[in-house]
Amino acid sequence: MDSHKTLLDQFNGHFERINAELSRTFNSLVSLTEVIGNHSFLGEGKRLRPLLFVMSCQLCGYQEEDIYHFSTIFEYIHTASLFHDDVLDNAEMGTRKPSANHVSRNSAAVLGGDFLKTKHFAIAAGSNNSEFLKTLADTTTRIAEGQVLELAQRGNWHISRDEYMEIVISKTALLFSAACACGAIIAGTEKQAVYHLSQFGLNLGIAFQIMDDLLDYTSCEEEFGKPLRNGKINLPLIYTLSNLKGTEIKWLEDSFKNHKGEDKDYKKIVEIVRNNGVIEKVRSEARLYVDKAARFLDYFPASSAKEDLMQLNADIIR
Repeated sequence: MDSHKTLLDQFNGHFERINAELSRTFNSLVSLTEVIGNHSFLGEGKRLRPLLFVMSCQLCGYQEEDIYHFSTIFEYIHTASLFHDDVLDNAEMGTRKPSANHVSRNSAAVLGGDFLKTKHFAIAAGSNNSEFLKTLADTTTRIAEGQVLELAQRGNWHISRDEYMEIVISKTALLFSAACACGAIIAGTEKQAVYHLSQFGLNLGIAFQIMDDLLDYTSCEEEFGKPLRNGKINLPLIYTLSNLKGTEIKWLEDSFKNHKGEDKDYKKIVEIVRNNGVIEKVRSEARLYVDKAARFLDYFPASSAKEDLMQLNADIIR
């Protein structure tokens, strides 16, 4: 993770301008909305999705100052989805801090997420670009559908890889795809450029989520069993379950039904995943998506923006 942070440090100039725009555009007449935003939105964050938009604009030769303004759209959408995820998980801890629903109750977190989603459309309207607006509308719709799909699959120990990947694509990868495609759209490039950047972002986003899945089984002890506590069955566990006997799966299903598993149970299943040979299998699958993403950038001529995007993509599996 330190190497990932070092890589992102070279983009601090972009991040500073993105954060400045987030601070400038985030405002509300309701004080509680600003409290929620200051706590969970304007603090820490990689800003990876806005960065991809900025770099995609530059790849397509668009260097206007408004790229940082429009880049905030993708952080608004991302953070809104995190708000809603925290509520669905009934989480006390979000991805970086105590979650918004823990600070301000579920209802306030839901409304805060809704506020962020509507905020991004207010910014997007300033583009006067119908294709840009349609892409954002389609993407936010799919994200919401992905959250519903994930909710429907909570606690399903028989979920297939295809069903899980549909959730990954809808909830995570499509926003990466939209950030990249919208860079080409704002730049006014040809449809082939939009398509190639869209596919680059899609495959990068899939790899990103797959590697994030692995962290649930390879990170520090405090993170053990985090997805299971919320009833989420992810890719390493899906592959592990395919190697277990029916009686073992039944025992696991019974043990974790209704979130009744204890800490020792969660640690045990992490050990089962680690010892089942699936860690490298999942990592190899992520590598395939990274390689596929890179091939879509072959369409573009050499440039510093292309080199940066290639580097960001390759860093997903480090």
